[in-house]
Amino acid sequence: MDFPALSQKRVGPALALLAAMLYTTGAPAQANTGAPVRVDTVTEQVIRQSVQLTGTVTSPRTARLSSATAGLVTALQVDAGSEVNEGDVLLELDPVLAQSQWQSARAAAEVARLAAADATRRLAEARSLIPQKSIAESAVRDLEAEVAQDAAEVQRAEAQAAHARGVLDRHRLLAPFSGVVSAKATELGEWVTPGQPVLTLVATEALRMDFPVAEDYLADVSLRTPVTYNLGDNTGDARPGTVSTVVPVTDPGARTFLLRVLPQQADARMIPGLSARAQLTIDSGRRGLTVPRDAILNYPDGRVVVWVVQDDAEGTLARETLVRTGVVFDGQVEILDGLSAGDRVVVQGNEALRNGQSISILAAQR
Repeated sequence: MDFPALSQKRVGPALALLAAMLYTTGAPAQANTGAPVRVDTVTEQVIRQSVQLTGTVTSPRTARLSSATAGLVTALQVDAGSEVNEGDVLLELDPVLAQSQWQSARAAAEVARLAAADATRRLAEARSLIPQKSIAESAVRDLEAEVAQDAAEVQRAEAQAAHARGVLDRHRLLAPFSGVVSAKATELGEWVTPGQPVLTLVATEALRMDFPVAEDYLADVSLRTPVTYNLGDNTGDARPGTVSTVVPVTDPGARTFLLRVLPQQADARMIPGLSARAQLTIDSGRRGLTVPRDAILNYPDGRVVVWVVQDDAEGTLARETLVRTGVVFDGQVEILDGLSAGDRVVVQGNEALRNGQSISILAAQR
């Protein structure tokens, strides 16, 4: 049966409707059903070892201060936590007796100076009478001896006065350096004696971090060894440091040596006594194959697996590969066996892969 020809006006809308239906319900010409993954390449590089350390922020100066003389505490200018500058008065003792002794010694010194001046004057007069034979030579020699004796007496009296002044000055305890008072061991009205700690002062400038390190690493650590550090529980903010001192004296009990680290830049977070963690990166002196840490999967049965990307007739597939690993450093894992340089390994999306599963490689993240 012949159908009447469709006019051009009726055919156009029909074709447009058919195209819209196909776009909505139809499948693409070629669908990629592989699991989406990201990959990286096995590379050869110098193997470095990361060593984790735990230590403490320390001060270059910590002093347990004591009075240089005995006395009664009459003034206490600081408390625990007080910030002081070098030369500030921290503590004062009762100065009454010491001040009286200084005044007495000073008066005795003045008497000695007057006596010496009088003897010097009389000696000069006696010497002026020698040409007239008006005085015996023995009398002149006696005056000369008296002048010498009076001069010695002046020195002794002035030394005693200086000593008394020093004792008086030591009734005030001054800060030997700037810092923070970390402990107070005395109070007003207490009697203190020389050598008895009364205050503990800690410097807050030029702070450093001290770490005990196992003696096995002593030969590998130098002033050029790279190091980063974290303070307290702030594990997400690693900052660069500098090895300033390696003390090659091991602790016989702990078998450790002291490593001292300075921050490369001033760090206001550093407080004496705060815990610190550091990571040393030690060059092993050898080269090896490495993969990103995310490529490694550890199973409960002890297997260590990496998913390797393979291209064959079936497409791009993931193959499970057993590997033997070495040291871990800078987000990389050393591969001792199981991979070759240039192999591509899955670093994201590898948790649920099956052996031989088709994969789709995503673009590298920037």
